[in-house]
Amino acid sequence: MSESDTADDSLQPNVRQTPAGKATGERTDTLLQTEDLVKQFGGFTATDSVDFGVDEGELRCLIGPNGAGKSTLLNLIVGTLQPTSGRIYYDGQDLTGLEPNERVQRGISMKFQVPSVYGELSVRENARLPIQQFADGEERRRRVDAAIADAGLSGYEEVQASALSHGQQQQLEIGMAASLEPDLLLLDEPVAGLSVDERDEIAARIRRLNREEGIAFVVIEHDTDFVAEIADKVTVLHQGEVFREGSIEAIEADPEVRRIYLGGEQ
Repeated sequence: MSESDTADDSLQPNVRQTPAGKATGERTDTLLQTEDLVKQFGGFTATDSVDFGVDEGELRCLIGPNGAGKSTLLNLIVGTLQPTSGRIYYDGQDLTGLEPNERVQRGISMKFQVPSVYGELSVRENARLPIQQFADGEERRRRVDAAIADAGLSGYEEVQASALSHGQQQQLEIGMAASLEPDLLLLDEPVAGLSVDERDEIAARIRRLNREEGIAFVVIEHDTDFVAEIADKVTVLHQGEVFREGSIEAIEADPEVRRIYLGGEQ
């Protein structure tokens, strides 16, 4: 037997790698990759053979006209919808058949478009809900206090969440999602209905979580000024397909994107 025959398989590229390992394993920088992802609702195709990848620590924005399949794609990734066909790979694993809670355990968290804080609970009680899954005692109290402070809600600890403004509820829910310590955080229109100042506060918070905690983001947003503030890369969806990808400057300069999204077809 030759020396090459006895070489460690781990030193040879793609030896015995699963498709998930090839797409998102240790030999790649890719954290998330979808493959030919299709979701149909009856005769309507919401996502059509979508190949969508996100690198570790990347800030990605997802834009497109209403009905382009943006929210459907995020719901497929987080597991609240199951694909008609195709696969979802994440950090070397095939997530396609896993339940949402199993995906959370593997490092994916999501804040949905409509704030889903528990209105009858206090800010502190809301902040404690995700943290109590993995911390208790003094460590839990410290993490809850830190999450509330990071949301800009110090002094509101005992206020019912239903009494908060829309912007404060958005901040609280981002904090709840981030406190799960995900590697990937999905945000669906986090600044919809907010003032310019509130938008800037959330942009700064996303950048801080990305920079200091290393969290990768996929953010759905219609506000292109906000997208320009945060995005490393932008993906445009149209009629359920990936239409364009690139920098915000390249996307805004693309006449076909302008036609379908930035001022043309709606």
